Amino acid sequence: QVQLVESGGGLVQAGGSLRLSCAASGRTFSNYAMGWFRQAPGKERELVATISRTGGSTYYIDSVKGRFTISRDNAKNTVYLQMNSLKPEDTAVYYCAAALTIPSVRAGTGDYWGEGTQVTVSS
Repeated sequence: QVQLVESGGGLVQAGGSLRLSCAASGRTFSNYAMGWFRQAPGKERELVATISRTGGSTYYIDSVKGRFTISRDNAKNTVYLQMNSLKPEDTAVYYCAAALTIPSVRAGTGDYWGEGTQVTVSS
Protein backbone atom coordinates (compact mmCIF):
# COMPACT_ATOMS: atom_id res chain seq x y z
CA GLN A 1 0.00 0.00 0.00
CA VAL A 2 1.19 3.51 -0.87
CA GLN A 3 -0.36 6.64 0.53
CA LEU A 4 -0.04 9.82 -1.51
CA VAL A 5 -0.67 13.31 -0.17
CA GLU A 6 -0.56 16.36 -2.43
CA SER A 7 0.15 19.88 -1.27
CA GLY A 8 1.11 23.25 -2.66
CA GLY A 9 -2.02 24.24 -4.47
CA GLY A 10 -3.60 27.66 -4.14
CA LEU A 11 -4.78 30.79 -5.87
CA VAL A 12 -2.35 32.56 -8.17
CA GLN A 13 -2.59 35.22 -10.86
CA ALA A 14 -1.98 34.38 -14.48
CA GLY A 15 1.73 34.32 -15.18
CA GLY A 16 2.54 33.22 -11.67
CA SER A 17 4.08 30.02 -10.37
CA LEU A 18 3.27 27.22 -7.95
CA ARG A 19 5.12 24.09 -6.92
CA LEU A 20 3.05 21.07 -6.09
CA SER A 21 4.41 18.29 -3.92
CA CYS A 22 3.22 14.72 -3.54
CA ALA A 23 4.55 12.93 -0.49
CA ALA A 24 4.46 9.15 -0.51
CA SER A 25 4.52 6.73 2.37
CA GLY A 26 4.23 3.00 2.61
CA ARG A 27 5.99 0.83 0.09
CA THR A 28 9.29 1.68 -1.57
CA PHE A 29 8.70 4.91 -3.45
CA SER A 30 11.49 4.32 -5.94
CA ASN A 31 9.69 1.22 -7.23
CA TYR A 32 6.96 3.36 -8.72
CA ALA A 33 6.64 5.54 -11.76
CA MET A 34 4.71 8.68 -10.94
CA GLY A 35 2.37 11.03 -12.70
CA TRP A 36 0.43 14.22 -12.24
CA PHE A 37 -3.13 14.50 -13.50
CA ARG A 38 -5.67 17.29 -13.36
CA GLN A 39 -9.41 17.61 -13.56
CA ALA A 40 -11.17 20.87 -14.25
CA PRO A 41 -14.86 21.39 -13.43
CA GLY A 42 -17.06 19.66 -15.97
CA LYS A 43 -14.11 18.07 -17.73
CA GLU A 44 -12.52 14.67 -17.73
CA ARG A 45 -9.37 13.99 -15.83
CA GLU A 46 -6.28 14.45 -17.99
CA LEU A 47 -2.68 13.42 -17.74
CA VAL A 48 -0.26 16.31 -17.21
CA ALA A 49 3.17 14.73 -16.78
CA THR A 50 4.93 11.51 -15.88
CA ILE A 51 8.32 10.57 -14.49
CA SER A 52 10.12 7.27 -14.44
CA ARG A 53 11.23 5.50 -11.29
CA THR A 54 14.73 6.96 -11.42
CA GLY A 55 13.64 10.34 -12.74
CA GLY A 56 15.61 9.83 -15.91
CA SER A 57 12.62 9.97 -18.22
CA THR A 58 9.83 12.50 -18.23
CA TYR A 59 6.79 13.20 -20.37
CA TYR A 60 4.51 16.23 -20.69
CA ILE A 61 1.34 16.96 -22.54
CA ASP A 62 1.76 19.63 -25.18
CA SER A 63 -0.19 22.31 -23.34
CA VAL A 64 2.28 22.39 -20.44
CA LYS A 65 5.58 21.77 -22.23
CA GLY A 66 8.08 24.48 -21.44
CA ARG A 67 6.02 25.70 -18.48
CA PHE A 68 5.78 22.71 -16.12
CA THR A 69 8.58 20.53 -14.77
CA ILE A 70 8.09 17.20 -13.04
CA SER A 71 10.82 15.91 -10.75
CA ARG A 72 11.27 13.51 -7.88
CA ASP A 73 13.45 13.03 -4.85
CA ASN A 74 13.51 9.35 -3.96
CA ALA A 75 15.36 10.07 -0.73
CA LYS A 76 12.43 12.23 0.37
CA ASN A 77 9.72 10.01 -1.17
CA THR A 78 8.35 13.03 -2.97
CA VAL A 79 7.43 13.99 -6.50
CA TYR A 80 7.08 17.62 -7.53
CA LEU A 81 5.39 19.62 -10.24
CA GLN A 82 6.86 23.06 -10.79
CA MET A 83 4.32 25.14 -12.66
CA ASN A 84 5.41 28.42 -14.23
CA SER A 85 3.66 30.91 -16.49
CA LEU A 86 0.32 29.66 -15.24
CA LYS A 87 -2.78 30.29 -17.29
CA PRO A 88 -6.45 30.37 -16.29
CA GLU A 89 -6.95 27.15 -18.25
CA ASP A 90 -4.57 25.42 -15.82
CA THR A 91 -7.22 25.78 -13.12
CA ALA A 92 -8.09 22.30 -11.85
CA VAL A 93 -7.70 19.84 -9.05
CA TYR A 94 -4.29 18.24 -9.43
CA TYR A 95 -3.71 14.63 -8.44
CA CYS A 96 -0.62 12.51 -8.23
CA ALA A 97 -0.65 8.83 -9.07
CA ALA A 98 1.75 5.92 -8.66
CA ALA A 99 2.07 2.78 -10.70
CA LEU A 100 4.71 0.14 -11.31
CA THR A 101 5.07 1.10 -14.97
CA ILE A 102 4.98 4.29 -17.01
CA PRO A 103 2.32 2.91 -19.38
CA SER A 104 0.06 2.27 -16.41
CA VAL A 105 0.57 5.80 -15.16
CA ARG A 106 -0.14 7.29 -18.60
CA ALA A 107 -3.25 5.15 -18.97
CA GLY A 108 -4.62 6.53 -15.74
CA THR A 109 -4.74 3.08 -14.24
CA GLY A 110 -2.34 3.90 -11.44
CA ASP A 111 -2.40 1.71 -8.41
CA TYR A 112 -2.49 4.60 -5.99
CA TRP A 113 -3.92 8.12 -6.07
CA GLY A 114 -3.84 11.12 -3.82
CA GLU A 115 -6.83 13.19 -2.78
CA GLY A 116 -5.85 16.16 -4.91
CA THR A 117 -4.93 19.79 -4.41
CA GLN A 118 -6.80 22.73 -5.94
CA VAL A 119 -5.00 25.10 -8.28
CA THR A 120 -6.85 28.25 -9.30
CA VAL A 121 -5.36 30.72 -11.75
CA SER A 122 -7.07 34.08 -12.00
CA SER A 123 -6.94 36.22 -15.12
